[in-house]
Amino acid sequence: MKYVDVVIDNKSEYMDSFFTYSAPDDINVGDKVTIPLARKSKDVDGYVVSIDTVPSVELDKIKGITGIEKDRSLTPEIIDTAIWMKSRYGVKYIDAIKMFDVTGKRIPKQSREYSETKLETEPMLSDEQNYAVTQISDSIYNALGKSFLIHGVTNSGKTEVYMRAVKSALERGKTAIILVPEIALSSQISERFSKRFGKGQVAIMHSKLKTSERLAEWIRIKSGEAKIVIGARTAVFVPASDIGVIIIDEEHESTYKSDHNPKYETVDVAFKRAQYHNATLVLGSATPSIVSYNRAMEGIYQLIEMKNRIGKSIMPEVQIVDMRDELRSGNSGIISTKLLSSIEQTVNNGDQVILFLNRRGFSTQVLCPECGYIMMCPDCDITLTYHKKDDAAICHYCGRKFKVPETCPKCGNDNLSFIGTGTERLEETIEDLVPTAKVERFDLDTAKNSSEIKKTLRRFNSGKTNILVGTQILAKGLDFKNVGLVGIVLADSSLNIPDYRSPERTFQLITQVSGRAGREGGKSKVILQTYQPEDDTIKKAAKGDYFGFYEQELSHRKNMNYPPFSDIISVAFVDKKGLKEEYSSTIDYANDFRNYLISMKNLPTNTTIYQPKVDLQRGGADRNRVFFMIKAPRGTRGGFVSAYMNYRELMIRHRSTCHIELDINPYGII
Repeated sequence: MKYVDVVIDNKSEYMDSFFTYSAPDDINVGDKVTIPLARKSKDVDGYVVSIDTVPSVELDKIKGITGIEKDRSLTPEIIDTAIWMKSRYGVKYIDAIKMFDVTGKRIPKQSREYSETKLETEPMLSDEQNYAVTQISDSIYNALGKSFLIHGVTNSGKTEVYMRAVKSALERGKTAIILVPEIALSSQISERFSKRFGKGQVAIMHSKLKTSERLAEWIRIKSGEAKIVIGARTAVFVPASDIGVIIIDEEHESTYKSDHNPKYETVDVAFKRAQYHNATLVLGSATPSIVSYNRAMEGIYQLIEMKNRIGKSIMPEVQIVDMRDELRSGNSGIISTKLLSSIEQTVNNGDQVILFLNRRGFSTQVLCPECGYIMMCPDCDITLTYHKKDDAAICHYCGRKFKVPETCPKCGNDNLSFIGTGTERLEETIEDLVPTAKVERFDLDTAKNSSEIKKTLRRFNSGKTNILVGTQILAKGLDFKNVGLVGIVLADSSLNIPDYRSPERTFQLITQVSGRAGREGGKSKVILQTYQPEDDTIKKAAKGDYFGFYEQELSHRKNMNYPPFSDIISVAFVDKKGLKEEYSSTIDYANDFRNYLISMKNLPTNTTIYQPKVDLQRGGADRNRVFFMIKAPRGTRGGFVSAYMNYRELMIRHRSTCHIELDINPYGII
């Protein structure tokens, strides 16, 4: 008989602790167990987090574990990572642990039959690829646990380097995890790995899989049947053992940051898991994040530069079009004269076109020209976007749909205007301007599931689609063979987003979308339309000058004390709205916690703690939300996470109805 600590599968904040139970001697850390709980009529699930516990209460008061589900149990490494996530992000134990588990009923462990075709042979490596493979494979073979950042231009052959790294891991009997920023990419890259290593070796994990599919793949991974795991950010939590390499492709993408509970950074979790296994971590991007590149400059990551494209592919010619000149010449449309003529010429030559606009929907505003009324989401207080296909104004934050009124609800004017252009309107415009071309749209409205994503990409890759109109999903590493022209319709649209990363995001989007051109030889072109051609970010992106942009941006962030020189921490207080919808409770708690932080004896110097603000966008119809920001000097975040957990414990003890949330380095708030 042993005594063990268990985390109970219960979302209540009151249960975010360890509970002691008696257990048989063969119990292990990570085991999924069933246990009695207080007055519950049925046993509940839990996870063993430590064994050989010394009880702090009388032994006759300790209840016993009633069952163990060995086939659904986790590993000690997973439990260790989950406990670390609590200390790093302030998340609840169970929220972290459940990231590694899947829902669904138990199914028999049985191998799936795969009809394998002849596996493809390995291509010759370029000198740059060979250097990268040598460095990474040495770390994998000798279990050195190194971390690498591959800064490689688009089509420099990073995927082949990833494949050789996976090969090295498999040869040592290890498993490999490959992460991509979008679910759309997981299907494409899994096909490439399946052709090289066989379908039976590859498992896919992402949130769009059916529950039964996720469970089946989870079991294949846990049992060791599948040695290669490919998926979006949640695939970092797969129950793989003996991990040899973790690869994060397009590491700069914001989708690797979770903005839902539990909030975490994928690269941090990958780094932690790699450390446990002495595994090698490989990050790759044509436009590394400022934080990652700075880590490479400081020696935390080993930097590998791949400056040349492979084969006959050459970098496209980039031309900037000043849209102010278009207005002066009488062209008020969204497509410049130069871009239109280039589209027509490219299609006539039998090549394909990609048009990038990072705004979905038909119109970005529904506005009354008489009184200035703009349709807003009543819950989120943001402008609604008109979607013609749905004939509705939609909130892109909460997803609510609203019927567009026939008359202005403010002044009665019956002539509302649809202002701005999204991908839906751009698609319609191009169909009118180039009627001989087959035009398709690729954004979150059309790429709703894996099946639709595959069909759209298949039609474009086969040449059935001449022009593909899309949002930032196009910029995330998709490989196309016959793109002769990329048109960036409004290159400066992301420069004005209220986030300190806006210049970085703009540079990345321009560079990544431009990289879709010129994949298989021949000349290709990028036309970059902008109203701010003199902006340094725009100019450096057009030249492909990453290092120049990095130095410029790093200097700015150092002056402003932004990451990587600090961590930005958001603390939010959420409570149900009262009858009068007052914010007094949430504001009082926010001010109290802010004062608590300010009064700390060990408050780091150069810390900035901002005043609390009402957050209308992230509130809702039935809740109030107040938040404030902390600019924490580098290396001090742990103290603020501890203070947060202490204050949350205090609120729980006082049975507060107000809920406190923590988000470290969030997107779209600053």
